[in-house]
Amino acid sequence: MTAELDPLIHVPTRLKIVATLAALPDGDALSFTRLQDMLALTPGNLIIQLRKLEEAGYISSTKTRNGAAQKTTVALTGKGRAALGTYVRALRDLLGGLDADATAPARPPTETSAGESLERAGDRLGGADRGAGGDVRDGGLDLRCEEPVRGGHRDVG
Repeated sequence: MTAELDPLIHVPTRLKIVATLAALPDGDALSFTRLQDMLALTPGNLIIQLRKLEEAGYISSTKTRNGAAQKTTVALTGKGRAALGTYVRALRDLLGGLDADATAPARPPTETSAGESLERAGDRLGGADRGAGGDVRDGGLDLRCEEPVRGGHRDVG
């Protein structure tokens, strides 16, 4: 039985946030403005999505003051990292039976013998090419992160 996909993480914007933060080493954080720039989100949209993730315990945020300026940094918690791992496994289980050809446009039928059709079907189901159509490890997201904050906070202008 396939585990359920976490509806909190399944929302595309929140999935991008969690995946981006997961690309950082444990204990590292991104500033709010850096995360906003990386994901091309409006401040209001990012705040709403971060609040939902924080309420679930998936992320933590820290606010610091330097005179009149306030800075917010965001990090993925252990609970959030575990939830993403469970989500990725559930997605792999769900998509594991998909043949790479299943997502391709339909081809017009050709005349073949029943034996040839069965042989091709057997190759697709048990062949070594299974899963050759792509890897769902990162869900197609570019998880590379420029200028992560290592064990602390980084000022972003």
